[in-house]
Amino acid sequence: MSQPKLSFFCELPGDELSKLFDSRFVIDDLHDLNATLCLGILDLSKARANVVQRLNKAGVPVIAWLLLPEDEGYWFNTNNYKEAAARYITFKAWTKEYNLQWAGIGLDIEPDINNMRSASEKKKINPLFTQMFRNTTNKKQVRYAQRAYQALIDLIHVDGYEIESYQIPLILEERKAKATILQRTMGLVDLDVDREVLMLYSSFLRPHGSAILWNYAPEADSVGVGSTGGGVDIEGVIDIEPLTWEEFSRDLRLCVMQNKPIHIFSMEGCVEQGFLSKLNTFTWDDPTDVPGTGVGIRVARTGIASILWALERPWVILLTLASIISLGFLFKQSEKRS
Repeated sequence: MSQPKLSFFCELPGDELSKLFDSRFVIDDLHDLNATLCLGILDLSKARANVVQRLNKAGVPVIAWLLLPEDEGYWFNTNNYKEAAARYITFKAWTKEYNLQWAGIGLDIEPDINNMRSASEKKKINPLFTQMFRNTTNKKQVRYAQRAYQALIDLIHVDGYEIESYQIPLILEERKAKATILQRTMGLVDLDVDREVLMLYSSFLRPHGSAILWNYAPEADSVGVGSTGGGVDIEGVIDIEPLTWEEFSRDLRLCVMQNKPIHIFSMEGCVEQGFLSKLNTFTWDDPTDVPGTGVGIRVARTGIASILWALERPWVILLTLASIISLGFLFKQSEKRS
């Protein structure tokens, strides 16, 4: 069994990024693995450009993983599509200034990072849930965001880049339900791109992470595996132990069994734990157990899709309740007559 196509996410600020790539071994390992680096564009600095230039020179493909300043939400969502478009314009100018070469553009679709941080606030009325409740009625915002992002995608395509998106797996249930409830409440945006990466990070889904990965993987263009460590710090929300080598190896082999490319989060975590160098001698065809509880996950997914379908159509719920109440009233009247 041959090695699948590998991509590594890297989400480091300038100084730490430069330090990571000061070691020639990291670039050599990426080159030997024929891997792609999905580089988080946290800033448009000379230091970040220098790293990209070194990767370009070494023949390592680089995806520009576009991100926003944290005060603008960091990841792309329904509320910051204007900022996302502006970011791409300034990114193009930066690319031209330093003559950078990109293998594609990555759009990360996740809730506003500030909302996620507010979820851990200990208040009687959490501002996150208040905003989510308000958003449930705002279907226009989803339509505006989808149109704006698709216009941005068209522009990126005209510029000659392929586009990949990084999506939460529940977006699949949203599509099956023909709903927008998750997009309204969480700020997600359902996009039509060249390659969709589902973020199936089993470290966040223990103890059923591998089973969930196995169940969703067939529907992904590429499987997001992780986390090996690194990434943004959201205290009380994202505070999970990274994958061990045994867990990481299992997830990689499950992806190979599904014949899927792999996006690994994160590069810095793999380097810190010594995983990157191990991959050069990794035996991809070693046997691994297929996770159980598949039926339970399929049932859960069907249930989630059904709930989303119903929430998207509240009149169905009201009609059902009215019918139940009416039947109960008729039954009581029938008992009285009897």
